[in-house]
Amino acid sequence: MATEGKPSEHRRSDPGVPDGAEAITLELPAVTLRAFAWGPVDGPLALCLHGFPDTAHSWRHLGPLLAAQGYRVVAPFTRGYAPSTVAVDGDYHVGALMSDAIEIHRVLEADNRAVVIGHDWGALTANGLAAYGDSPYAAVVSMAVPPVGAFTSVSDNTAQLVKLLARQSVMSWYMMFVQVPRMSERSLDRLIPLLWRRWSPGYDADGDVRQVFAALPDRGHRSAVLGYYRATLRPARGDGRDHRMRSAAFGRVLTPLLYLHGEVDGCMQSGFAGRAAKVLPAGSETHVVADAGHFLHLERPEVVGELIVGHLRRKFMIGNRVLDRLGTSRDGQMRVGYGHLRALESR
Repeated sequence: MATEGKPSEHRRSDPGVPDGAEAITLELPAVTLRAFAWGPVDGPLALCLHGFPDTAHSWRHLGPLLAAQGYRVVAPFTRGYAPSTVAVDGDYHVGALMSDAIEIHRVLEADNRAVVIGHDWGALTANGLAAYGDSPYAAVVSMAVPPVGAFTSVSDNTAQLVKLLARQSVMSWYMMFVQVPRMSERSLDRLIPLLWRRWSPGYDADGDVRQVFAALPDRGHRSAVLGYYRATLRPARGDGRDHRMRSAAFGRVLTPLLYLHGEVDGCMQSGFAGRAAKVLPAGSETHVVADAGHFLHLERPEVVGELIVGHLRRKFMIGNRVLDRLGTSRDGQMRVGYGHLRALESR
């Protein structure tokens, strides 16, 4: 067992650990998290947060890439996903996930160059941290779930928003289904492969799905990960900092961020990315990645990795590796000069 509040010794021999990664344990106040780590221990922290139905294995491509840029990449199995524990406080609200991210920053004694990178539920967490004034993360990357303003702003093209929301309500049917206790836990054996097929059409997810089921070995863990969705319909708990984080979870983004979305995402429509670009603060970037679905960082890891590294380089002016040339269009949208991305102004 790790010393309270400190990561355990690294272990390299676990066959379940991706190539080049280490396995670490993080003792947080409400949960014990297992995580993969890449890169120098004294490098700036890059915290990578997965979503549903997914695991820390999702970062097997981006972890080594960011480590090569000098980052200490840490990708935990978030609360409820084995081998991490279920939360002793039973809290799976986005605010609790934000708290875990802040505690990881503290435990690892990270500095003011830390970046948080989130996908799906990890994106909700990252978006919340970008809206939280006391977040220790200087840079934010969010993928596949845009900040709340993309869904609520009516200042531009209301007709488009109504159309997007109508279709999204149908695409998000599973969010109501998983509110049903016991039955939805039992259904995950069928639901999880179905979601991967629909959300990232054409991507071979067999290995990823096996990792997801390994992270859900019993009813306790299954109920925990479905608790993320169930918590969205329950009143927020806590006071003080916890209350502020829960309030910020769906608030206006304050920190400029990089937002990425797959063009053929079957979970969340890519049309929301264009709307996100109009509500994010100055210094933000938004890209739709062509020929990628919901799990864009697995389907197009080279493109996604170059966009993230490029964004962080521009923000921190670090690193000495040469990326493909980036240019800025007349409307201010960042473009990649090798044809993998599509401009947003057409959306």
